Amino acid sequence: MAYETLRLDREESFAVITLDRPPANAISEPLVRELSAALASVEADESVRAVILTGAGDRIFCAGADLGSAFAGGDVREFIRFGNGVLRRIERFPKPVIAAINGHALGGGCEIAMACHLRLLKDGARMGQTESNLGIIPGYGGTQRMPRLIGRAKALEFMILGTQVSAAECLALGLVNRVCPEGETLAEARALARQIARRPPIATRLLLEVVDDGLQAPIDQALEMETRAFLKTLTTEDAAEGIQAFLAKREPQFRGR
Repeated sequence: MAYETLRLDREESFAVITLDRPPANAISEPLVRELSAALASVEADESVRAVILTGAGDRIFCAGADLGSAFAGGDVREFIRFGNGVLRRIERFPKPVIAAINGHALGGGCEIAMACHLRLLKDGARMGQTESNLGIIPGYGGTQRMPRLIGRAKALEFMILGTQVSAAECLALGLVNRVCPEGETLAEARALARQIARRPPIATRLLLEVVDDGLQAPIDQALEMETRAFLKTLTTEDAAEGIQAFLAKREPQFRGR
């Protein structure tokens, strides 16, 4: 499939999706629909063990909605609901999705990044739910994901004031996993994707699933989910290989079986 608003590249055992709508990689309906199609393509590809989501250029990962088109005409309710579904798909994706945030991630861009499983942020870049500066609120899950990631009080402060949060504070609060030197964000994301590719894919998929489901459930129910998932992993060929490799003091070769 040919894409107009993004690029999809397969590299080794991972895929790189690059938002590409200069100058700010702003969110439009075509971008959201193409992002959904790209995710479907890599989900069906068994050779892809991880996905990197990044932005074209080195200044802006994604500056949020294209205000000139996103809310002008059409069905705004459908645009928001469909976009929320795509971000939830990222969050529920069966393969780890790494946000290589190589520039500012504001508004909807911050929401896309927060939906990813892991986040690497360029030093000097900023993140934030800045919608209140326009008299609106986040519409792609920002009001729900940010408090879950950094806590209610700080999330409310940032969203009410429309704060652009520095890379150092993003790291200190746990909003991102790492801060990367200028020009190294995508390289570090690739290195992380290579590490993930060597991990047992069934266990990785179940970890993603159980953590997400468990966060929505009472603790007793969540523990039962964990038990069921643990027993599934125990019956896999990967588990046998991992245990044998440990006993033999060698590196395991996981095959996703």
